[in-house]
Amino acid sequence: MAGEPELTRADYRHFLEIPTRWMDNDVYGHVNNVEYYSYFDTVVNQYLIEQGGLDYLNGETVGFVVETRCSYKRPIAFPDVVEAGIRVARIGTSSVTYEVGLFKKGQEAICAFGHFVHVYVDRATNKSAPIPEKARAAMEAIRAG
Repeated sequence: MAGEPELTRADYRHFLEIPTRWMDNDVYGHVNNVEYYSYFDTVVNQYLIEQGGLDYLNGETVGFVVETRCSYKRPIAFPDVVEAGIRVARIGTSSVTYEVGLFKKGQEAICAFGHFVHVYVDRATNKSAPIPEKARAAMEAIRAG
């Protein structure tokens, strides 16, 4: 991600507010780096459940996370509220790459950005499977221009 331009709020297609918790802070007084990946996972899966028909308990096809990356720009600390934005950078036959941006509520400066890759597999066989049509349509709706 080095050398890539920093994205702004306007670059993201869907947002979710995520309150930080006291326990998210580390001894340095800001949200620990591992929590950022939890925010990524939360915004992506919330979108898929609400818009893409994700049935994470009983669906025949599930998305496995195979890669994540995060670049940190500005700290977040409890009691900040995170506004997590996503957009789809790439859709393949069985995989999708999301780009995620984390912002403090009401602020324009990005605090962290990264990507999150799902590969879809058949739950019974654990073999690669096409992205379900409803999920694909939801992904297309937030695809980067």
